[in-house]
Amino acid sequence: MRIIIYTGKGGVGKTSMAAATACKIAQNGKRVLVMSTDSAHSLGDSFDIKIDKEPTKITENLYAMEIDTVYESEKSWGNLKDYFKQLLTMKGGSGIEVEELLVFPGLEELFSMFKILEVYESGQYDTIIVDCAPTGETLALLKYPERLSGMIKKVLPVKRAGVKSVGSVVEKVMKIPMPKDNVFDDIEYLMDKMQRLQDLMLNKDVVSLRVVTTPEKIVMKEAKRNFTCLYLYHYNVDAIIVNHIYPAKAMEGYFNKWIKLQEDALQEIKESFSEVPRFYVELQQQELRTLDVLRNVGDFVFKETDPDGVLFKKEIYSVDNDKKILKIYLPFAEKEDLRLEQDKNELVVGVRNESRKFPIPSEFAEKEIAGAKFEEGYLNIQF
Repeated sequence: MRIIIYTGKGGVGKTSMAAATACKIAQNGKRVLVMSTDSAHSLGDSFDIKIDKEPTKITENLYAMEIDTVYESEKSWGNLKDYFKQLLTMKGGSGIEVEELLVFPGLEELFSMFKILEVYESGQYDTIIVDCAPTGETLALLKYPERLSGMIKKVLPVKRAGVKSVGSVVEKVMKIPMPKDNVFDDIEYLMDKMQRLQDLMLNKDVVSLRVVTTPEKIVMKEAKRNFTCLYLYHYNVDAIIVNHIYPAKAMEGYFNKWIKLQEDALQEIKESFSEVPRFYVELQQQELRTLDVLRNVGDFVFKETDPDGVLFKKEIYSVDNDKKILKIYLPFAEKEDLRLEQDKNELVVGVRNESRKFPIPSEFAEKEIAGAKFEEGYLNIQF
C-alpha cells in the first residue's frame, strides 16, 4: 500500500491536486481512497458530491472521505478525556470553558493521523491520498505523534501498579481522584498507536509527501520552509507540484508585466528543487471541479509518470564512522537559523521555530559534540 500526502500553503490547490492524483491512480485499476484532514473540508466540493466521515464511493475503484475529528477523538481517548475533565472540574462547575481546555493544540490533527493509520492497517485500499490542511497545521499533524508521546512519558509517569498500591491513600490526602484502569488502557492504546504511526510515517517505501506551490515569491518561500521542516522530521518529499501557471496567451495585455515575474519564479523553482521531480499545471479554462475535469488534469500532470510510485528518495541522515561525523540534510536552512544542543544521549536540532529531539546514533553513544558546521545544505556534527 502507498500513502501520498499533499501539503502546501493555503489556496495553492492541494485539494484539486490530491483529487486529480486519486483519479489517475484509480483509472490505472488500483483501489484508491482520497481523504481530507482539513477542518474546512473542500474535497466534496471538488468532486461535486456530498462526502461523509466514512468512505464514500465516487466511481469504480475511487472512494473519498472527510475526517470528522470530533468523532475520531471520542474513539481515541474518551476515558482519558473524562479523567482530565474530572480533574479540571474538581473546584468548580463544568462548562464550555472546560471543553475548550481539553482541546489541546494539534490534538485534532493527531486523531486525523490515527484515521490514516486505521485505514492503512485495514488493508482495504491500494493507495491512500491525503489532502492536508495548510502548511502550519500539516507540520503540527506530522510532528505531534513524537511530541505527545514524549509529553505522556513525562507528565504521566505513574504506573498502573503504583496507583493500585497507593492510589487510595493519595486520593484521601491530596483530594485528587486517581486514574482508573480504563484511563491507563487509553494511555497504553495511545502510546502503542503513536509508535505504529511514527514507524509508518518514516517508512519511505510507503509514505511520500508532495509539496504544492505556485510560481509566486511568497508562496515559494513558504514551500522552501515547509521542505526544510519536513526533512528535519525525516519525511520523504518525492515531488513538487507547481500549480496555477498562467499560459502565455493569458499574460497578454493587462497581465503583461507578470510574464517576467512568472519566468523568474519558475527558474527559481527549477534551481531550488533541481533534484526533486517537478510537475507543472497550467491554469485551466474551467474550475477544477467534477470527476471528468479532475481526470483530465490527472492525465495531463502525470502523463508520463506513475503517480503511485515513489518518485524520489534521498537519505537525510548519514554517519561517517571514520571521521565521527553525523550529517543531517536540511535544504534551504540558513546557518543563523540553526540551533544544536546535546541532552545526554539525545540531540536537539532546531530550524527557526521548529525543533526536533532524536537519539544520538549508537556509533557515537556516550560521546560529546566536539563541533558542527553547516555546508552545502548539510549540518555536519562532529563527535
